[in-house]
Amino acid sequence: MSFCFNFDISAQTNTPEDVEGNKLQSGKKANDAKYAEVDDKTSASPVKEAKEHLPPSDPRFLLADAVFETVTTGTLPPLHFLNETVFERTASEREDREKILSCMEENNSDLISGVYEGGLKVWECTYDLLEQIEKEGETFSGKSVLDLGCGAGLLGILALKRGARQVLFQDYNSTVIEQLTVPNVILNCQEDDEVESDSEKKGKGKKHKKGCVEKGKEDLNACSPPPKKRATDLSKHPLMSRCHFYSGDWRTFLPLVLKKEPQPKFDIIFTSETIYNTCYYPALHEALHQLLAPSGLVYLATKSHYFGVGGGLHLFETFVEQRSVFYLDHLWDGAEGLQRHVVVLRFKKQKDN
Repeated sequence: MSFCFNFDISAQTNTPEDVEGNKLQSGKKANDAKYAEVDDKTSASPVKEAKEHLPPSDPRFLLADAVFETVTTGTLPPLHFLNETVFERTASEREDREKILSCMEENNSDLISGVYEGGLKVWECTYDLLEQIEKEGETFSGKSVLDLGCGAGLLGILALKRGARQVLFQDYNSTVIEQLTVPNVILNCQEDDEVESDSEKKGKGKKHKKGCVEKGKEDLNACSPPPKKRATDLSKHPLMSRCHFYSGDWRTFLPLVLKKEPQPKFDIIFTSETIYNTCYYPALHEALHQLLAPSGLVYLATKSHYFGVGGGLHLFETFVEQRSVFYLDHLWDGAEGLQRHVVVLRFKKQKDN
């Protein structure tokens, strides 16, 4: 089974959407009206209830004969995750109460707004953010981290492996959390040298140094399959005790997580490829506002524009500016193809001080 990337292109082109994006500043009044409509549409749309997911008491079945691959970025520790191609091919064997796996196949799409929000793929901008983290030398020691819209969870897993005291993983779909995020965390709880030695012994390990997931798929078809990993009992692993898992709409996730005592505040919030739909901006912004610690940082990785969906960095920057809660600074801007960016948000009071 294969799926299309239905809101991306491989090369930059001049389109009416691009032209419109370049005129954002001159169209500020129109945008004010647009975002007022966004708030109305968001409040009226169906809401997916949030819930917390507890790791299984016996996680062995999640990784029984699992096929994994590894991404390495500079000096960062290797991150192991379930192979996407094999995951797709074995979709019919997986528990999926939301029926998103069958919907993906029927619609031949990686994104079905309000049903499936793309969490089963590792999108390109995640690799950009990993490279930026490596460049800045962030260690996460003793910090509280939120991976918002986590998907495979690579960003949160990195923080976990580099000393974060707690990591909360959140994704829209419960199937993503249960069938991908949790297994990936469990996989990384195993000692890296055990995984590496297993790969070397079999000679079948698969590594990416950044690159895109699609290229990895092509390589996979031409090479031996990656190694299978036998799970051990990791339910009491010390790293797992630092993790929390949630699914659901941001509008219901926020009040649910705020019920915790004491209310959580995160030193670092990661969010990658989550601003593709302008209708989600109010809920995303409110979650960032309520959950970020006073001196915390939000790292956002994104494309300039998401074709077929309508959102992108330029529109989100305008939205943030209108709300006047955060400063937004560019950390990295890619110039090749469809432009990608890594930006950081911080509270205005923090920067003013």
